This record gives sequence, C-alpha cells and structure tokens, in this order.
Amino acid sequence: MDAIILAGGKGTRLKPLTDYIPKPLIPINNKPIIEWQIRYLRKFGVNQIIICTGYKAGQIEDYLERKSNFGSKIRFSIEKKPLGTGGAIKKAAKTIKGDSFIVLNGDVITNIDIKQLYKKKNSIALVELKTKYGTVSIQEDKITEFREKKSVPNVWMNAGIYHLDRNVAEKLPTSGAIEKTTFLKYAKEGKLNGVKFKDSFWFSIDSHKDLDDCSETLKKYRGFA
Repeated sequence: MDAIILAGGKGTRLKPLTDYIPKPLIPINNKPIIEWQIRYLRKFGVNQIIICTGYKAGQIEDYLERKSNFGSKIRFSIEKKPLGTGGAIKKAAKTIKGDSFIVLNGDVITNIDIKQLYKKKNSIALVELKTKYGTVSIQEDKITEFREKKSVPNVWMNAGIYHLDRNVAEKLPTSGAIEKTTFLKYAKEGKLNGVKFKDSFWFSIDSHKDLDDCSETLKKYRGFA
C-alpha cells in the first residue's frame, strides 16, 4: 500500500514559526510532524510514501535525507504553485502502481488503525467532533452544570485520512480541493464510504493551541508511534 502525505501548505495560522520552517517540520515533543506521520504509517505496514510539498520543500527533503527516511521509501511530488488537495493527489497518484492508496493530511497526528480503511475503497476516516470550548446545561435561564470541552456524540467529521481507488485520480481536479469537488460528487452518487473511529487519538495541527494540546495529550499515551 502506497501513501500520499499532503504537506505543501504554508501553515499561515502557525506564524511566526512557519516564516522560518515549513509546517511539517514544526516539532511536537522534539519530533517534527512529518516524522510522527512517517513512523505512524510504518506502524501499519506502509513504507512507500509520496510527500506532496510546495512551501519550503527543500527543508523537508534535507531533513528526511539526514534522517535516512526512517527506513521508508520516500518520493516527492513538488508543487511549483499550490494545487489544492485534489490537484496534489492527482499529480502524486501518477506514480502509484497499486490498485489503491492512502492519503494523509500533512497536519494530522493520530493512532487511527488505517487497516480498517482497507476494507472499502473510496473511504474516509471519521472521528467524533470535539468542542473547543466548555459547554453548559441550562434550565429556565439558570446554568445547572458546567462541563469542559468534550466529544459531541454522533456528530462525525472528516479526519483527513482516506483510502482511495487508483482510478479516482482521473476524476480529481487539476487544481482545487478534493473535499469541495470529487468528494461532493461521489457523496451524491453514493460512492463514498465513511469508517468511524470512536475514542481514537486524533489531532489536526492548525494553531499554536493545537500544538500545545497535542503535546500534552501525547505524553499520556504509551507506546505511541
């Protein structure tokens, strides 16, 4: 199984860090995001990896060359201009030989069992929505309970991990987001599958707070990738 890591974005919400290094090289507990991801994929037997890069691509390549790619075979698909998630996957998928492949957003830190996605092609990993704020219970304008942030039961969101049929690449836009193009079309046609992962470790690193929260939560997980 090949995997594509989408790592070409500028990470503007993580400025000023991303003024100097690309988002995939931002460290969490002394390990860059891209390293967490490569080790995660290897844990599930995926060691053929294509990394889609754009912003400060050379830094990512230099880092992985120094680290000898952690035992994985890594190729790069470099974007001269931003292609969006759909365009990046389309470009990278041209070198994939298997019938299907995994896609991982370049800012996701997780322990989701991606082997569960192998059962169905064109499937998306789903995690329960988590509130970013404390919530309250209220009766007749009186607050009766104050709760810390938690998961919202039965409300599922895209975890940024996909198992795609190789043929889907032909239907992807040359430039644009897969979530706003091909996925919408496939969903309407009943061709898109969702695989639910409840209580899994999952973080999307979009802000400085996400970095801090992920770092603290990782410390509580033993045997993580």
